[in-house]
Amino acid sequence: MSGRLTTHVLDLRRGGPAAGLAIELYHLPDSGGLRYVCGATTNRDGRLDEPLLAGGELFAGTFELVYLVGAYYRSQDDAAAASSLWESVPVRFTIAEPDDAYHLPLLIAPGGYSAYRGS
Repeated sequence: MSGRLTTHVLDLRRGGPAAGLAIELYHLPDSGGLRYVCGATTNRDGRLDEPLLAGGELFAGTFELVYLVGAYYRSQDDAAAASSLWESVPVRFTIAEPDDAYHLPLLIAPGGYSAYRGS
């Protein structure tokens, strides 16, 4: 199986990668609730060193990535960024084809964010 789930984060305020941003991945089972799957922290390129899920680990279902942007901005030496409105950014999505590559980038700024499916 070649499926994988990856992400990266760009900080629009700084004009570059969001290094040191913590990310949590949850699965939303049909029975309800959230089930923690794994967590990771972005590297200096705003990417993860390894996919969140890869190969046989990736399965069909609904998931949520939670980007802990509040903690990230508080760690920056920038008063305006530290007062970010967002504590966390949840991105809920569905894996329909576990053999596909799912790359979900996030663009962040203290006053907004945008997510999309990348390549």
